[in-house]
Amino acid sequence: MSLNQVWEAASASPFTPLISKNSQFSTGFALLLLGFIFTGLFGLNRSLLSIASFGVPASLAFGFGAVFMICAVGVYV
Repeated sequence: MSLNQVWEAASASPFTPLISKNSQFSTGFALLLLGFIFTGLFGLNRSLLSIASFGVPASLAFGFGAVFMICAVGVYV
């Protein structure tokens, strides 16, 4: 299959994002807030169990929340 055929086949199914543009700001804000809460809970009790229960979800929430906020607000240079 050539690249041109793949391009033509992809035009039949356009991309639809999981989170729409209108709700990216609220989703990003909620994820960042959840990240701050989990970081605070992780700081109260730093053990091996709390890394899995608070540390990893906090870092994921910060990462995805920051990306959603950048996409919602936009970057202007």
